[in-house]
Amino acid sequence: MEIPATGSAGLQAVRVWDLPTRLFHWTLVVCFIGSIVSVKIGGNALEWHLRFGYAVFALLAFRLVWGFVGGRWSRFASFIYRPATLKRYLRGNFHADEHLDVGHSPLGSFSVFALLLFLVAQVATGLFADDEIATTGPLNRFVSDATALQLTSYHKHIGQWVLIGLVLLHVSAIATYWFRQRRNLVGPMLRGDKLLPADVPHSDDSQSTRALAVVLLTACAAIVAWLVSLGG
Repeated sequence: MEIPATGSAGLQAVRVWDLPTRLFHWTLVVCFIGSIVSVKIGGNALEWHLRFGYAVFALLAFRLVWGFVGGRWSRFASFIYRPATLKRYLRGNFHADEHLDVGHSPLGSFSVFALLLFLVAQVATGLFADDEIATTGPLNRFVSDATALQLTSYHKHIGQWVLIGLVLLHVSAIATYWFRQRRNLVGPMLRGDKLLPADVPHSDDSQSTRALAVVLLTACAAIVAWLVSLGG
């Protein structure tokens, strides 16, 4: 990884978000928007809805693994907090050396985990869904019609609107940080670095780490392709 340049007031550029995490994030954004737009268009665009769904499936599988082997601040261990820590954070009663604002804050972590959880549920139900017109999920034949209809109902209504709500909440929080505290949360997810004290640990973002990410993503995509093929 490149040596960060020293900034003003004792701060320096610290690699927080490794490249695989950043690419995951922005690719997921594109796929989420694409899935919503394609399903609203309907018709032949539903084929793209399925494709976006498979891409999200592969991305989520990758993120699950990356949460254990990725860069320091991308690992789940860095943003799984106890309720007591969240309470202290909300009261402003925490120490700088806890680094609670480096990666995902205690409050932000709930948003992240909620999004991941509901995305998993949305993908899972979509695999078995049936719109009773012309489009079915690739694994629809493995469940009964009644079960498929229940999963479809969740996928089309509860799951979709909960996800849209969570995304809007996420965007609102980013905007609030910017307008109230002048904290740019988007920039670091683009560049990877934040201006932080020198004692803050860096995330590993070396060429070998990136190569590992490529291998993992390829494996996840292959598994998704295999699962989808079971419905053929």
